[in-house]
Amino acid sequence: MTNVSLVTMFILKGLSHTPELDPLLFGIFLVIYVLTVVGNLLILLVITVDPHLHTPMYYFLTNLSFIDMWYSTVTVPKMLMTLVSPGGRAISFHSCVAQLYSFHFLGSTECFLYTIMSYDRYLAISYPLRYTSMMRGRTCALLAITTWLSGSLHSAVQTILTFRLPYCGPSRIQHYFCDAPPILKLACADTSAIEMVIFVNVGVVASFCFLLIVLSYVSIVHSILKIRTSEGRRRAFQTCASHCIVVLCFFVPCVFIYLRPGSKEAVDAIVVIFYTVLTPLLKPVVYTLRNKEVKKALFKLKDKVEYSQSK
Repeated sequence: MTNVSLVTMFILKGLSHTPELDPLLFGIFLVIYVLTVVGNLLILLVITVDPHLHTPMYYFLTNLSFIDMWYSTVTVPKMLMTLVSPGGRAISFHSCVAQLYSFHFLGSTECFLYTIMSYDRYLAISYPLRYTSMMRGRTCALLAITTWLSGSLHSAVQTILTFRLPYCGPSRIQHYFCDAPPILKLACADTSAIEMVIFVNVGVVASFCFLLIVLSYVSIVHSILKIRTSEGRRRAFQTCASHCIVVLCFFVPCVFIYLRPGSKEAVDAIVVIFYTVLTPLLKPVVYTLRNKEVKKALFKLKDKVEYSQSK
């Protein structure tokens, strides 16, 4: 179906707040964004330079950090522009398409990646003697490529369904970035069928991934309880704790926004801010504060930097 849109530019209304708060919000979100990028870059650097972290778990963590860095970049800089000047609220039709595609591409890839990471933890704890042979470098690379390709395909479906509709005005999006639900409200056609398809599409993927994660952790807990020593059980639980925390931070807001009937814009805005701005920052914090190996690698990198500067 040919796109017959008459709209060439959308206007992002941004966050609902008084204009006097613009400088404060700009400063807060800028600091969060910088910390998010720096934190995820630091994880990428530490895992790359430390040979002890060249394992499947940290290989998938580098993919996750790379996604989070760009996931935040897709939405936050444009939000900052809307806070700086009224002109920053404008976004071209094609830029809106690209933003929606990138947002769902990275989000769905992250969803698949969490599933792979839970499967990796399942193999590591349930089959420790066979783990190395089962998760070779080639297998890890194949799994990672599959998640990226699956995320690309899933996002393409969302984007095509959204922008195949005619948009002839109004052009003001009740959001601070281009996402399917607020954009569909502007379509000059009946969107009920497409909304249902998108709902099912997101619901099936998210529910299936979450179900696999839950099944993996049921098996993991069963295997951990078989460990005879309390120290062994504690270390096994610690290995999975960080992943469990970030999984909950990802899936709970996702379900709240996309898989519930009705919508309350004020509540949705708060949840989406947590989902798109704060969650990418929480993940490197969780993985550095709760992971002894990452903290040890960070201190080693710090000592190397200090040593090289003192020479």
